[in-house]
Amino acid sequence: MRRHLQKRLYAQLGVPSSTFRMSGEQLNGNVSELVVVRHGQTDWNAQGVLQGQAESSLDDVGKEQALAVADYIARKIPDIAATYSSDLRRAADTANIIARRCCIPQVHLMEGLRERHLGKLQGLPRKDAQRLEPEAYKIFVAHLGDKPIPGGGESINDLSSRAKLCLEEIAHNHLGERVLVITHGGVVRALHRHATGMSPTGRILNTSINIFRITNENVWALQCWGDTSHLSPSIRAAPMSDQDSA
Repeated sequence: MRRHLQKRLYAQLGVPSSTFRMSGEQLNGNVSELVVVRHGQTDWNAQGVLQGQAESSLDDVGKEQALAVADYIARKIPDIAATYSSDLRRAADTANIIARRCCIPQVHLMEGLRERHLGKLQGLPRKDAQRLEPEAYKIFVAHLGDKPIPGGGESINDLSSRAKLCLEEIAHNHLGERVLVITHGGVVRALHRHATGMSPTGRILNTSINIFRITNENVWALQCWGDTSHLSPSIRAAPMSDQDSA
């Protein structure tokens, strides 16, 4: 059913269902386009520390990544009507860098765009997490949809429901418009699952660009996935930054 609805949406938009296309064309009034960007690299990303909803700051590479994606968006993705961001510092700082470059007057912060809460794992180096919190780590790596991580953490289903509702709220407030959303790797992965019915393979890289369209009937389509063409090899990723929730 979802695949049929996606094909119907692609037909309505004049987009071949077998291709991904970058933003640029004019939208009709029944569709919102959401340009979803993962935040820049943090010091904890580089160190392999599990972040979840714990706070950490962009490191020098992350700031360069944010500047690079900001320049790309300014040149390639026109007519952004509004910008929304997770209220966690690493996302909000990325959003503010982009907003300044793109002359966007305001960034709207939303708790619903936060990363998955990782409970007892937050703040632990990934290499030590299995030894220090074996039960929580087992649930984390098993990707069990309905199992929350001990210590106040969320399940994958919790995250997916929250992310879906948040993005649909944004979309319904901006039908016919293009919106920028800055969020986290776990959220981006959940959005892909909802739009396609499949879990994405590979890494969700820092400042990767992902474009979704949502209709007024909550029909989703994925337009662009994992674009990092704005990143030079020197700022593409640190060796330890390969975990979406790290």
